[in-house]
Amino acid sequence: MQEVTVPRIADGRPSRAGIQRNWHRFEVGGARFLLDVPSGSIHALDDTAWEVLEALEHGGATSNLPREAVAAVLEDIETLLEDGTLSDPDAPDPFPETMGPGVVKAMCLHVAHDCDMRCGYCFAGTGKFGGERSLMPAEVGRAALDLLFSISGEVRHLDVDFFGGEPLLNMEAVQSIVAHGRRLANMTGKILKFTLTTNAMRLDTRVGEFLNENDIAVVLSLDGRPETHDPVRKTASGGPTFSQVAANCAAFVRTRPDGEYYVRGTYTHRNPDFAQDVLFLADMGFSSISFEPVVVSADSVYALDERDLPCVFESYETLVREIRARRERGGGFRFFHFDLDVAHGPCLAKRLSGCGAGREYLAVTPDGILYPCHQFVGREGFVMGDVWSGITQPEVGEAFGDAHIYAKPACATCWARFLCSGGCHASAHQMTGTLVGQYALGCQITKKRLECALALAAS
Repeated sequence: MQEVTVPRIADGRPSRAGIQRNWHRFEVGGARFLLDVPSGSIHALDDTAWEVLEALEHGGATSNLPREAVAAVLEDIETLLEDGTLSDPDAPDPFPETMGPGVVKAMCLHVAHDCDMRCGYCFAGTGKFGGERSLMPAEVGRAALDLLFSISGEVRHLDVDFFGGEPLLNMEAVQSIVAHGRRLANMTGKILKFTLTTNAMRLDTRVGEFLNENDIAVVLSLDGRPETHDPVRKTASGGPTFSQVAANCAAFVRTRPDGEYYVRGTYTHRNPDFAQDVLFLADMGFSSISFEPVVVSADSVYALDERDLPCVFESYETLVREIRARRERGGGFRFFHFDLDVAHGPCLAKRLSGCGAGREYLAVTPDGILYPCHQFVGREGFVMGDVWSGITQPEVGEAFGDAHIYAKPACATCWARFLCSGGCHASAHQMTGTLVGQYALGCQITKKRLECALALAAS
């Protein structure tokens, strides 16, 4: 038994709390790692280093390891500290004097508050977002783009998402808005990128040609295996949709082998083994896949709970193993949440405040009302203005700017804070009633997903 302390840090011994906060030790698939939280550097650990760090986390007290082995690990730690790839555990977090002006540079256009499907977990109330079924007139979309170009200032790269409901129900308006956006881009020299999210029921050859000719990125909603997809994603009359959706998605993707797209699925309490759905889609030939956990009220049959977590965690580990194995065989696929650029991540302000909802990103309803993001549409107290008058209630966006990680008690000591940036504002608000609340189950899933992404990046 011996005492294990880290030498020569600051003026003395690092605190246990500092080590737990800024050095994160984790294991994925039998491989062990240490993440230096402030710098994002990742270090592989052997069994001795793992045990020494574990002892430090628990007060730096004792270890049953040979004295020479412990000394070697501590010497390595000291070298890493001197190199700067390991941070002083008690060093304070950086905090900018200002979070920046929050210039709007992206919009989500709800071109259809209507849908031709009736998905069981739909957060948008089967497309209506709590209101009447409606389509966005083209002139409203064009006015939204005029506003975006006007308030984006010196920002050159702009993004616009077509969303719903189902945006392909309103293709005529989409085409008019795209043409208007191209004209504005040519006039101003700005670069405008469009993305469209669709359930693919109406994704025929004509629509596909338009999307390809206009270089529009596409998100295709498909939940994986037929037995997963069909019970949830039904037609308006209650019929299955997998066969038609999968065929349309496959046909479209074949027309853009190098183009931008993601097949996006949602996993629920009914398929916590969602890795099987991801691999099913990969085996169909889709090379870019994203899956998100459902966020619904706890009384929903789809709601994830603590009992699902072991299976959910195993799904993420399965994906790490499969992606690694397929890459070694010369194949593989992209899994959106594993595309983690630790070395070239976003700027500090972005790492503290996340997605930019309400400050850099707005959602527009069919009648031109502005909200902080698509998930807040229809929620009381979140109207920010309209496409004709602009942002008339800036205090709504300012509240999102104030909801950074240091304002969230659960984030202040969390190792994942610079990677998740505090998580989704909408999920926090839905589950806790406040922007600074903690959706604890979502945090557990996010942290496991990040560990798997880091392990894959380190391999």
